Amino acid sequence: MSTSPRVGIDALLEQVRSGLDRMDAADAHDAVRAGEILLVDTRYQALRDRDGLIPGALVVERNELEWRLDPDGSHRAPEATHHDLKVVVVCDEGYASSLAAASLHRLGLHRATDLIGGFQAWKAAGLPVTAPAVEPRPETAPETGAGAGSAD
Repeated sequence: MSTSPRVGIDALLEQVRSGLDRMDAADAHDAVRAGEILLVDTRYQALRDRDGLIPGALVVERNELEWRLDPDGSHRAPEATHHDLKVVVVCDEGYASSLAAASLHRLGLHRATDLIGGFQAWKAAGLPVTAPAVEPRPETAPETGAGAGSAD
């Protein structure tokens, strides 16, 4: 059994990113509007509920990504039509998406990349986002009624 040398996550991230043509939010937005890319949101449900969605993005949670985007796969999404498809993976802050894009490269999706800064960068750039499904809870609830704030 052969073993590979250990690589820390920071070194691995740097290594995989060197093979990606990463996109910033403004360029990704323009490319989506022009129909040049498939934007894939891999954030888990709680983050989508909390922060909302990017209109037009295909939602595929990270644990299903390779199965849904492999054009030759038996469980592929209808949008996964060919290996030349330019897929831009979106996670919350742009870390996990780099690793996910590298995994898609291994499946032959040679144009796969990710969104620099993830969903948070998209939102910070003022780009379109649908309203969250769940309103965020206030940091502190107002105290009302008898005994409010007591630890019964």
